[in-house]
This record gives sequence, structure tokens and C-alpha cells, in this order.
Amino acid sequence: MSLFDDSRLDDPAALEASDHLLRRLAGAGARVRAELDASEEALSQLATDGFRPRAIVAAGRDARLVRAVLEPVCPVPFVAWPGPGLPGWTGPLDLVVVLGGDDADTEAVSAASEAVRRGSGLMVASPADSPVAQASAGSRHAIRLPSQSDDQLAAAVAVLQGLHQLELGPAVDAKAVAEMLDEVAIECSPNKDVASNPAKDLALMLGDALPLVWGGSVLAARAARRVVEAVRLASGRPALAADCGHLLPVLANQPPRDVFADPFDKPEELRPGLVILDDGVEDESVAEHRRKLEDKAERHDVRVHVVTQANGTDVARYAALTQHGRYAAAYLGIGLGRYGTPAEDAPSAPGNPAEDPAW
Repeated sequence: MSLFDDSRLDDPAALEASDHLLRRLAGAGARVRAELDASEEALSQLATDGFRPRAIVAAGRDARLVRAVLEPVCPVPFVAWPGPGLPGWTGPLDLVVVLGGDDADTEAVSAASEAVRRGSGLMVASPADSPVAQASAGSRHAIRLPSQSDDQLAAAVAVLQGLHQLELGPAVDAKAVAEMLDEVAIECSPNKDVASNPAKDLALMLGDALPLVWGGSVLAARAARRVVEAVRLASGRPALAADCGHLLPVLANQPPRDVFADPFDKPEELRPGLVILDDGVEDESVAEHRRKLEDKAERHDVRVHVVTQANGTDVARYAALTQHGRYAAAYLGIGLGRYGTPAEDAPSAPGNPAEDPAW
């Protein structure tokens, strides 16, 4: 198992070798702006005209994010469909929303093709020459939002803006989302050392832990799943995002630490570390679940790290929590020598993480 070297987090050579990944993270706010600029013409033409779909089906990457934002306020039934195809009841009275990237997302392509075949309304966010765009070409009334990158969050923000203009979802302040991502990039910049960088601080905790990530609200829980995807990719280790009921037994089964163990004799097995994503939602059930987790972690000597983002719109807070976790995952990979290390010397060199949808 790779050992975590915290000195690499402030090592100019290691950080420079990981520049492609860190630059992609830093450009998240710019990609949101570019997505909205490219979709401005299509969004300006959207109007309800008194029509409201019977139901909405979202397919493709990050369909569950769209569901998490819409479900509490959407005036019609909403389904996030993992694919392939569409639910059997989907027809001409329904709206199908498909988020696709540059690559061949077979589920998204299948959903777009099926929506065209059934005559359903269609909203597509994908690059103009992507397989999803080609699959939707047969629809004469499709709403096409031309994605500028393979960034899932940026495409989702454009889709949410379109659904708001159709009076199917809440207001989305895309500018606020982009600004929040810019703030995270400043806070988590590689130019800031471990003492002043919250993402590097979290990476230190994750360096010798198996992460258990929990978010209490619907959006924080979705962010937790995105964070563990990035952590798994960066570390090659297990990581779990789950609700309180699933995490409590994991915490309860942790044996006490052996304070007399010789760390140089035999490396101690990695113990869980609890990461709490707090998006400022004030709900008694969320607060109660957090208390249970923190109490159980304390009783079983499990470290707890809290990432808090209580300001901004719902989507902006989600974006900030997710981006903090992705930065921490990047620094975890650097500390483990999986990023910022020549491939021949890396312990288990992964592919280019900047090309992976998790980033």
C-alpha cells in the first residue's frame, strides 16, 4: 500500500507535475460561465407558452443532481433514469432531459434516441458533434444546449437554468455558482501551504484513512458521492458515501487503537475517517443524524473532519462542497505519489484524472 508523504503537498516539483489536474479544477468557474454563454441564445428562446409536461425524465450523467435540485419544488413528477432507454410510460406529453458529454455515453444516447422515437419533448446538453447530439437530431422540437466541455456540473447548471425558465425548477444563479467555484480555487490553490489550505488539510486526514463521507441534505449527500468518486480515483482505495443508517454500523465495528503498537514494526491497517459535508441546511433530522455520527466516531476513536459551506444558493453550496472534496482528492493523489510522479516511479499510476468525469 502506498504511504502518504505530506511533504509532497508543498513540493514545487510535485505540484508542477500535477499542474494539468490542478488547472482543470481551478477552471471550473470559467467552464460554468462558458456553458451559459454558449447556451444564451437557446435559453433566450425558452418560454412556457402555457404548456406543462406531464412528467420529466432526466437521463445521462448527473441526472441525479438535476433531480436533487428539482424534486422539492418541481410541479410535475420527476424521475432520474439511469438507462438504457426510458420508462415504459414515457410518451409525447413528457419532457426528457439528457446530459451527455463528448464520449459515447451509451445510456444517454439510448435515452435520446428513445425520446425521439416516442415523440417526447427533449432537452439536450451536449457538444454539437457528440453521440448524444447526433441521437437527438431527429427531433424537430428539441431544446439543444451546446456544451463547451466535458464538465458535468457546468452542463447541469445550464439545464437547471433552462428548466427554471420553463417554470419547472427553482431560480439558478449561474454567476453565483461560478463565483463560488472561483473562491474555492483561491482557497485551495497549490500556492497555499498546508497550514492555510483546507483541501490540503483534508488530504492529510485522508492520507492514512479509509474515507466515510456523509452529507445530511439531499444535495450534500449528492456531493458526498461525487467526492468519493474522486477519492477512489486518486487513491485506488475504498471510499464510502452513505446515509447515517449505513455508516453507523461501520463506525461501531472499529476496534480501539493500540496505543502501544510499534508503527515501524508492522504498518497499522487503515482506519476509517469520517468526513462530514455541511451545506448549512437547518433541519432537525439532519442535525440528529450528525450528532449520532459524531458521537459514534468519538466513542470508537475515529477522526472527524467537517467541510462547511453555508453561504450561497443551493447549487452554489453543492458546487463548493464537491470542489473542496475534489481538490482534497487531488492532493491525496499527490501525497501518495500517484500524481506528480513519473509513471515509471509511481506506485500505481492511474490514467489522466483530468479526463475522467469524476473531475
